[in-house]
Amino acid sequence: MMTAKDNLFYFVYLHRTGLTVLALSALLLVWPLLESNPYNLGLSNLIAIYTIVVLGLNLFIGYAGQISLGHAAFFAIGAYGSAIGTTTLGGPAWPVMIMVALAAALVALAVGLPTLKLSGHYLAMATLGFNIVVYTILVQWDHVTGGPSGFSGIPYLSIGSVVFDNEIYFHYLVWTVAMISLLLCLNLVRSGVGRGLAALAEDETAAAALGVDTRRSKIKVFILSAVLASVAGSLFAHCYAFVSPDSFNIFVSVDFVIMVVVGGMGSIWGTLFGAALITLLPEWIEALESYKDIIHGLILVLILLFLPQGLVTGIVDVVRSRIALSRHHA
Repeated sequence: MMTAKDNLFYFVYLHRTGLTVLALSALLLVWPLLESNPYNLGLSNLIAIYTIVVLGLNLFIGYAGQISLGHAAFFAIGAYGSAIGTTTLGGPAWPVMIMVALAAALVALAVGLPTLKLSGHYLAMATLGFNIVVYTILVQWDHVTGGPSGFSGIPYLSIGSVVFDNEIYFHYLVWTVAMISLLLCLNLVRSGVGRGLAALAEDETAAAALGVDTRRSKIKVFILSAVLASVAGSLFAHCYAFVSPDSFNIFVSVDFVIMVVVGGMGSIWGTLFGAALITLLPEWIEALESYKDIIHGLILVLILLFLPQGLVTGIVDVVRSRIALSRHHA
């Protein structure tokens, strides 16, 4: 039962969170007016798509304390599911997207029931194997997926007479979905379910002793993360009207994990920074594009060694400790 102090804390948290979300939304609303370069807007849209994926993955890694190296597979299910459903089968885009997300949830349930009995590097290898299976299907089942050449001709999304066929229109759509996902995750982690997940991440045995159904909690958050990845994949397909297997290989899954680690495991707001940094990094070091995977791996190792709580969380902690130390000396 929540005390008066808990209620006050929750009210203040919601108030500050709401103001922060409103401020960010206002900035995103005027961003296309400030940035007229379609290429830069395209990068911003890609950050939004990756943010949706990484928000769900952060719940699984940062709060449930599990590890997945296979979330690019759910990203692929969303992208190819929407591509095939709308182009090959001729279905309407929005209902197809919802059906594909439900299919991704069922696949996550089927994968999660056996694999989430594992933990640590065993779970990582199991999810990595799932990603390899999905990638192989995309490459080999060429008469359905287009194989290595990819799948083209995917229609743009539309609402009434508004067709999201350019970077500006798509900016408003994809960032709206990203902000809704952000609010969903922020509210989830502050709920009883979120506190149960946090306890699970700290000590699974202790969480079980306190009444948390650890197995069911892990499966639920795994399914939620898969659904978010699927929705992001569908948006990705309809944004670029083309998908290929290379966008969903194991290195993409590793990049998603790096985004989580950079932003801070268990930091929902840090997810935005992690997705932005890893997406923009190749643009800043274009000359080193061939070594992108090596650089990303080096970033991951350095952060795990020196800032295991994540780059954003680590910097915030250092600043807070310096402020506290200065106040103490004063």
